[in-house]
Amino acid sequence: MEFLEKMNSAIEYIEERLEADIDYAELASLVGCTEYHLSRIFPFITGQSLSLYIRRRRLSRAAEELHQSALSLIDIAVKYGYSSVDSFSRAFREIHGISPAQVHSSHRSLRQYPKLTFTVSIKGADPMNVRLVEKMQFWIVGIKKNVPIVFSGPNKDIDAMWRTVSMEMVQRWKLKSDIEPSGIVSASTSFSEDRMLGTGTLDHYIGVATSSPTDSEPAMLLVQAGTWAVFESVGNFPEKLQNTWGRIYSEWLPSASYQIRLGPEILWNEGPDTKKPDFRSEIWIPVESRN
Repeated sequence: MEFLEKMNSAIEYIEERLEADIDYAELASLVGCTEYHLSRIFPFITGQSLSLYIRRRRLSRAAEELHQSALSLIDIAVKYGYSSVDSFSRAFREIHGISPAQVHSSHRSLRQYPKLTFTVSIKGADPMNVRLVEKMQFWIVGIKKNVPIVFSGPNKDIDAMWRTVSMEMVQRWKLKSDIEPSGIVSASTSFSEDRMLGTGTLDHYIGVATSSPTDSEPAMLLVQAGTWAVFESVGNFPEKLQNTWGRIYSEWLPSASYQIRLGPEILWNEGPDTKKPDFRSEIWIPVESRN
C-alpha cells in the first residue's frame, strides 16, 4: 500500500509540472528508488515508458487548451516544452493523428490520456520463486563495456560482448569463482543521468563473482555488502526471463517490505543451452528494508 501511495504522489508531482521542467531525481525520491529503477518499474506497471506517459499527458492538456484557450499555437507549444511550432506539431500529430492547426476544422475525436491512478489489484496467482541472501562485499571480475540502455528487446552491444568471450576466458574466470552466484554472470551498473528519457548508457560486466580482488582481468567491480533478492526463472529463454523481470517490478516490489538499493543488477544462467524447456536463470536485485 505504501508503494502505491508513493507512486500516486509521483503522478501528482508530474501533473503539477506538465507546464514546467520535471526533476527526475526528485520524482524518483518520491517513490523511494533510483531514477533508473523508476524507469524500469514504470513500464512494467503501466505498459508505457515514463517519458511517453509525460508526453501523452502534456499533449492531452495541450489539446484541451487548443479547444478552450485564446493562446496562440506558438504560446501553447512553448508552454508544454516545445521550442518550435514544427516540433510541437510533429509530436501532436504522433499522439492525436492530426496537426494542431486541424483541431478546429477536423471532426475527428482527439485521443485523451487521463492521469494515472494506482490502486490495489489482485495478482500473484502464480507463485514467484524468490529468496533473500545476505552477502559480504565481493567483486565481479572479467570484461566491461559501456553500452546504450535498451529497455525492451535485445541489446546488440551486450550481445556483441558475449561473442568476444572465449572458452579460454571462461575457464580462467571459473577458477576465480568462489562465491554465489557461482559460474559466469553478467551485471549492469553505473546508469547515466539521461536514463529517464529512454536514452543513456550503463556499464555492463561479464565475468564471475569472487571474494578476492584481482588485477589480472581487464575489469573489476566492487560490490558492497548487503541484502539481495534472488528470483528464479525456469522456462523458455528469454521469454520466461523477461516475464520474471516484469513480475519483479509490477507484483513483488509493490507488495514487498523491501525496496531497491544502490548496486548492480546481476544475471546468472545455468549454461549455454538456452533452448532447454527448463532452462534456469537467476536475477539478483540489491534490496533493503523499507523501514
